[in-house]
Amino acid sequence: MRHRRPGASIGEPHSGLADEAEGYLLAHAQHDQARCEAEDLCALMPWLTTAQAEEVVGHYVRRRLDVTRQLLLATARRADELRQEYEARYSDLRRALLRRHAAVACALLPCAVGAGALAGLFTR
Repeated sequence: MRHRRPGASIGEPHSGLADEAEGYLLAHAQHDQARCEAEDLCALMPWLTTAQAEEVVGHYVRRRLDVTRQLLLATARRADELRQEYEARYSDLRRALLRRHAAVACALLPCAVGAGALAGLFTR
């Protein structure tokens, strides 16, 4: 189920290209942030050679992106589970409300018929 993007007008079609661009930019930002963190870490270890520092940076970035990917996938799975739970609950509540309205309508119909019959008797 696709949802409207925040700020998009109701008649505006959903753009998959915008989602891809947003995902690319978020992934690129995560990569840049991980690289900066790795470089800061390597700066605290001045005894590393340039090759060793690059190896540490590469390893850190890969590991950090793997962890981020796992967290995002777990969050997406949980969001989907919650959406399904809320949709099921909403459907149950909607059915219960419909049953109540039908019961009230069934109870009011004989009352209305009776009131109409009484009104007809009193007007004669």
